[in-house]
Parts: sequence; structure tokens; C-alpha cells
Amino acid sequence: MHRLGSDCDALYLAGGANGQVLRQLLDREQIRQHVIDIAADTRESFSVHETSSGLDYRFVLPGPTVQRHEWEACLAYIAALDVPPRYLVASGGLPPGAPTDFYARVARLALERGSLLVLDTSGPALAAALAEGVYLFKPSLRELRGLSGLSLTTEDEWRRAAQHVVQAGQAQIVALSLGEDGALLVSADTSLRSQGLRVHVAGTIGAGDSFVGGLVWSLDQGHTLEEAFRYGMAAGAAALLSAGTALCDPADVRRLRDEVVITSDAMS
Repeated sequence: MHRLGSDCDALYLAGGANGQVLRQLLDREQIRQHVIDIAADTRESFSVHETSSGLDYRFVLPGPTVQRHEWEACLAYIAALDVPPRYLVASGGLPPGAPTDFYARVARLALERGSLLVLDTSGPALAAALAEGVYLFKPSLRELRGLSGLSLTTEDEWRRAAQHVVQAGQAQIVALSLGEDGALLVSADTSLRSQGLRVHVAGTIGAGDSFVGGLVWSLDQGHTLEEAFRYGMAAGAAALLSAGTALCDPADVRRLRDEVVITSDAMS
């Protein structure tokens, strides 16, 4: 989002030597930060790219246990902002020590302050937040299956499951990411479908996050939902062009945006 031109801040927990590295990486990107210090060390996860198969293997290590006053400081910071953000993006799994309803509390704060919450998480924390209601959430097919309790083997079933989330008031928009099969975006009155763009894949890390980033950046520009979906697809595909954890090039995002094909179905 920052690379595309959004005015955004990063709010996160950090501790130890790894936390210092994280701050330096964000400084290098010239992103404004509000860091909440924690006593424990920030976790380090890593990935391995296997050259003969082209597969990525991700090793997600356990995170540190956070203390109550540490995660409460996140909520207090959001509540105290003089100007609430237009969009509040909450992304990632919760660390040990954070309550299951942490994102649900964020959802309540967003509603009280007039921010639109975009949520990208899974499991019980996701279910608790959706019970409060969010603006947009971005599940994978696996996460949508877990949420619905259904096998969801066909595209019609994917669409109906996403529609159910919207009709239940849990989210205004569901952006279902389908990996190489593209994505499906559902709102109260529209269903949009796009196949994945054919690009040379150098790495898969960050593609889903980039999809969310492109989508929210475009919405923040005042674009239509279809145009935002187009930019989300382009940003996700552009991330595939970069090896390792490198971020996408905005020029690639804008170029690939013209290659995105979207089909639309009006909702009954």
C-alpha cells in the first residue's frame, strides 16, 4: 500500500534483536511506525525455495507470549488516535497470550470510530471478529471451509458460502483468494470472479497480503469495487514476480492491472 502511494502507518509489537531488524526494514521502506515494545523477542520465520520443483516451503516458528499490558496497548493506541484511519487493516494470526476476541475488540473500536476494518486472519479469532461485523475479510478457501463447516468443492458453493457471510452481516465484502485459480469477490449486490494471471512465478510469499494491499489502496482512491478487485489481482500477481520476501514493483502492478479479466454476476 505504501509503495502504491497510500498514506499509512504500521502498528505492531516488537522485541529483542529481531524486533530491531523489523524496525530497520520498515525504516528502509520509509513507513511511519508506532512500535509497542514487548519483553520477549519477535519471532523469526523463514522460507526455503526448492529450485528443481519451484516450490516454497515455509517454516512458521512459534511467536513469543505477549503480556496483557502489551496487547492492550495496541487497542489503546487505536482508541486514542486524534483522526481515526479510513481503513484499518488487521492482518495475521494472534500471538500466544493475546485473547481470542482481540480482533473482535478491534472491530468494535473500528465501528465506534468510523473506520472500515479489513481483516485477514483465521480460526477462532476470525469467527469472533466476524460476529462483531467487519467491512472486508479475505479468507483462503481452506479458511472459508473451516468457517462454513462445508467441503465447498464447486465455484457455486464458494459463492454461496461467501454470500452467506455477507447476508449474515458478518462482512460487507468477502474477497476469497484461490491461489493460482484467482479470486472471488462478493458483496451484497455483486459477485466478481477473476482467474489468476499467468506470470513467471519467482516466489509465492506475500502474494495474499499484496492482494489485500492493492485492493484496499484502490478503494482508498475512491475506485469502484470492480476496479479495486482488478488492482488487488494485479498486486497479488506482481508479488509472484519477486523471489523470497521481496515486495512487488508498483510499475508491475499497473501493467498487470490491464491484463486482469473480471466476470460479474448480479446478486439476487
